Amino acid sequence: MKVLALNGSHRKGKNTAAMLRLALAEVEAAGIETELIEITDLNIRPCLSCNHCLQQPACRITGDDMARLAEKMLAAQGIVLGSPVYFGNVTGLLKIFMDRTRWMHMTANLLEGKIGAAVAHAGLRNGGQEMTLLILERFLKAQGLFVVDDREPEGGIYNVGAAGSLYAGLENGAVRWRRNVTEDALAVHSCRQLGRNLAKKVQELI
Repeated sequence: MKVLALNGSHRKGKNTAAMLRLALAEVEAAGIETELIEITDLNIRPCLSCNHCLQQPACRITGDDMARLAEKMLAAQGIVLGSPVYFGNVTGLLKIFMDRTRWMHMTANLLEGKIGAAVAHAGLRNGGQEMTLLILERFLKAQGLFVVDDREPEGGIYNVGAAGSLYAGLENGAVRWRRNVTEDALAVHSCRQLGRNLAKKVQELI
């Protein structure tokens, strides 16, 4: 069993990566292998809209890192996507990756039956995290994945995925900022619960 996490941040190893690692730590605690890939380290060319994938499950573009990444996705039982918020959306890097998976969906959902999850991070408290999570959820569901949320076992309030923020409140009229997302207790808790829920569903696939 393996869970693959893809960080769409343009800033390698920062807040979005930290959120993904928090979720993956819970997955590893359940005895499942994990891998975190930074999209910014890869060379993924934009989709050409050539429609080659409308006829067969294959992409005409060669010579970049997408084929190798697709192999990892196909081999994994779980896929977690993470993105900081760019104008209420995912990053450009992550959107290029998402577009390049078109061949995995058009003639057959090659990722169908796998388990998915998502995390998003922004500076502001209401910085577009919810919209970004919904975009990631829609993408994963379109690819045929079952998407877990951060719901507690006993139920209660939950989110589509885990959302983090650097906003720490106001003090004497001035905004206080967290140094990093690990100081956001709710985000940390949400990431960990997301990881536990993901691990449980992956184990049910056996």
